[in-house]
Amino acid sequence: MTWLEALSGIEDLEDADFDAALVNDFECRAKSRPLRPLRFSTPTFKEYSSTELSGCNKNSFPAFSITAGACGLNCDHCQKKILEPMIPATNPDTLDRSVRNLIEAQGLNGFLLSGGSNKRNEIGYSRYMPVVEKLKSDYPDLKVAVHSALLDERRAKEMESAGVDTVMMDVIGADETIKEVYKLDRPVEDFEATLAALCSTDMEVTPHIVIGLHYGQILGEARALDIVSRYDITALVLVVIMPFYAKPGTFVTPATSDVGRIFLEARERLADKQVLLGCARPPGMHKRVTDAYAIMAGLDGIAFPADGAVSVAHTIGRPFEQAHSCCSIKLGGDLKTRLQASCAA
Repeated sequence: MTWLEALSGIEDLEDADFDAALVNDFECRAKSRPLRPLRFSTPTFKEYSSTELSGCNKNSFPAFSITAGACGLNCDHCQKKILEPMIPATNPDTLDRSVRNLIEAQGLNGFLLSGGSNKRNEIGYSRYMPVVEKLKSDYPDLKVAVHSALLDERRAKEMESAGVDTVMMDVIGADETIKEVYKLDRPVEDFEATLAALCSTDMEVTPHIVIGLHYGQILGEARALDIVSRYDITALVLVVIMPFYAKPGTFVTPATSDVGRIFLEARERLADKQVLLGCARPPGMHKRVTDAYAIMAGLDGIAFPADGAVSVAHTIGRPFEQAHSCCSIKLGGDLKTRLQASCAA
């Protein structure tokens, strides 16, 4: 039985419209490489459940925004809405107190530090780094991830010195997208320079590429993959533009087949690296098909998997695990066991 035929037997995907040629390509290419283990990530910064997996109702891995809901760019694709579910931490004392309280009350294992950027796509983390350093000293097993925005080598080293474990940034491959969508007067080269600065440290570096960032069109993704492939990153996170965050009529939703082909290209270009599907992607049947493509393309992890994802993994023979942490954080075995135990309690 072919993969396409097997997909028709999955109840959650019975109304899905799959690209037959693409699915066949996934299957043919899978024959030349072993099926990699798959990780389903269900971090606690938003509620989650599916027909096959349940989330964790404890704050084992929340996200904090140092600007609350404010952002100087207010990009067309996001309009600050991504910040809304994050816990506000607008000064270092608030972050320190919140993290310590969550550790004591709910067994917090780590957190994501994020925030809105200024008009140069920079986020002022420097005054928070002493807090991170002290938290890491007091709780050595605590995992800290930071969404860096654009920065230079000095600020990258500052994060490294504070003990940040994982750092993320968006890699944009088209100057038109930076100017028109981000309203930002900086070139693609500045994004590569940031990636180079982060990769000069010992932190785990997990760049993100937003598929369809240019108003839903595919523009610059290939160049972004070129950039990422030149550096010794820990993992690449792919996400898909979510037009409902944007002003009505400004974005279209990328076709799932276009998204699936980028998954396949990323898997081929970064064969020895982790390639993950992150939190953001359109909901509904689009998400179910997208997640199925990610599994068949050989991506290594999916955040908040859609209904049917587990069945697809079973169907093509991919082993999987579930972790209640940000998909960009690499967990050791002991920590993963504790995360799962904390949700079972």
